[in-house]
Amino acid sequence: MGEGPSSIEGCRSGPLIVTEDAELLDDLLRLCAAAGAVPEVHHGPPGERGGWERAPMVLVGDDAAGACRGIARRPGVMLVGRDQDDPDVWRRAVEIGAEYVLRLPDSEGWLVDQIANAVEGVGRSALTVGVMGGRGGSGASTLACALAVTAARSGRRTMLIDGDPLGGGIDVLLGGEMSEGLRWPDFARSKGRVGGGALEESLPALHGLRVLSWGRDDEVVVPPQAMRSVLAAARRLGGVVVVDLPRRVDESVAEALAQLDVGLLVVPGELRAVAAAQRVASSVRMVLEDLRIVARGPYLAGLDEHWVAKALGLPLVGDLPPETGLSAAQDSGSPPGTSSRGTLARFCNAFWELADTPARSDGALSRPRVGETR
Repeated sequence: MGEGPSSIEGCRSGPLIVTEDAELLDDLLRLCAAAGAVPEVHHGPPGERGGWERAPMVLVGDDAAGACRGIARRPGVMLVGRDQDDPDVWRRAVEIGAEYVLRLPDSEGWLVDQIANAVEGVGRSALTVGVMGGRGGSGASTLACALAVTAARSGRRTMLIDGDPLGGGIDVLLGGEMSEGLRWPDFARSKGRVGGGALEESLPALHGLRVLSWGRDDEVVVPPQAMRSVLAAARRLGGVVVVDLPRRVDESVAEALAQLDVGLLVVPGELRAVAAAQRVASSVRMVLEDLRIVARGPYLAGLDEHWVAKALGLPLVGDLPPETGLSAAQDSGSPPGTSSRGTLARFCNAFWELADTPARSDGALSRPRVGETR
């Protein structure tokens, strides 16, 4: 994965490989390495103490299929070879109970994904929430930070991702700009799969959560494929992923929007902010179906949170009142959402409680598209 993610990929126990074909073995070892997995290799069927039953998956070479005939059936067995025109391959697959028949190199990309999924034990994907401002200075980054802090404090596995290259770095809000760990420039050249566990372990750990922010150099561009790979890895970990996003939708931001479960548009209670938010919402909704309003006071005379949501034609999550002392607390090392008595933390805790409940007929927040893979 180049100079970025390849430097963080940890290797974990991988599939069982059964083959005597040296060339095929080299290919399978290469694919396991790409998935961040260390396989167990047998040149014949493993004995009772082998890894046939305990391995997350089994890759049987065409050459070894006959020797594996009669071995105990189990899920996750794949028959792998290169001959595209072998008429007997399906018979051999049935004899060993293989779920898939793969031909290299055509199936290499798919196989890497399956190996990584098996190793990581992919389950329910993370609830992924994006936050963006209806206009500049709306407090979107502050809300994103507070959502992540409160999620982590409630025991959720949490990752905060800064998707705004010109936002100054969300790690600053957490007081972790000097913390060790990788930043976006380390992932900018990612094109293939990023291991979820390796991603998590490589990032700065701050206030009980992991943070992917921007570096302090001049590189402020993340290609779309890098955004796609990193966010997909974060979602596979489960728990909660919060993404702080800019108002302008480019190709990379569109990749992030495509992986969100819900988007929150923070809109101050003033006419110009609503007008600006309308343009942002129009762009965002071309990619993200579920976009909701967080209205922020104080409001101009005659306006309230319901007026803001109605003017934008979007569902209202709630009103986010101002919190006194927020800047002073941040200067002392307490990030947004830390104070359990603050209005921001109360808002965020209520958000997560609603996100964990089934959908309600009155339009209250619920987690949309649970576990859906995009």
